[in-house]
Amino acid sequence: MFPCLKLKYLEERLQCISEFEKPKILLEQYITPPHLSSHILYTVQSQYGDIDSKIVADLGSGCGALTIGTGVLGASFIIGFEIDREAIDICLENIAEQELTNIDIVNCDVINGIPSRFYKFFDTVLMNPPFGTKHNAGIDIKFLETAFKLSKNVVYSLHKTSTRKHILKYAESLGHKAEVLAELKYDLSSTYKFHKKKSVDIQVDFYRFILLK
Repeated sequence: MFPCLKLKYLEERLQCISEFEKPKILLEQYITPPHLSSHILYTVQSQYGDIDSKIVADLGSGCGALTIGTGVLGASFIIGFEIDREAIDICLENIAEQELTNIDIVNCDVINGIPSRFYKFFDTVLMNPPFGTKHNAGIDIKFLETAFKLSKNVVYSLHKTSTRKHILKYAESLGHKAEVLAELKYDLSSTYKFHKKKSVDIQVDFYRFILLK
């Protein structure tokens, strides 16, 4: 076990984060629920020590749930990469309200817009990527490809449980070790007009990828 703040305190901090005002379906913008994000980050730090004093990236940082939680848990420096300017504005407000000073947000396309100077710059890469359920088939794999380029050591990510075989095979093909740490229920609250139910639980896998090459 590694030193870590109490889970309850972390979740309380993340519950204060403002969400998307006008989520964009093409970007599959959904808030990462505080209960889920706090448990993910708590596991990353308490079980593996991959946040405290580390240089961390959050790909598709959105409103900043994982980014801010990482800062609260003592990362030495964090960069969130996000394509949507409106999401960045919300994220920056959240960061200011949390009084965190060790976070930068870069406005860019995660898939092909991150400068090569960031390759192998980060100790840890975290992300809750688009699942590719509507107009972005395969985008989760593209996010993983970018994450592997940026990290020196380890990547943590969420992916639909139904894609597990494909994700494991992809990581293995690159020589990386992949482990499913937990199978979780992602509460996808009603966000868009086409949603007929108030919320839907999606089965997702929480992965830890160890970079061996």
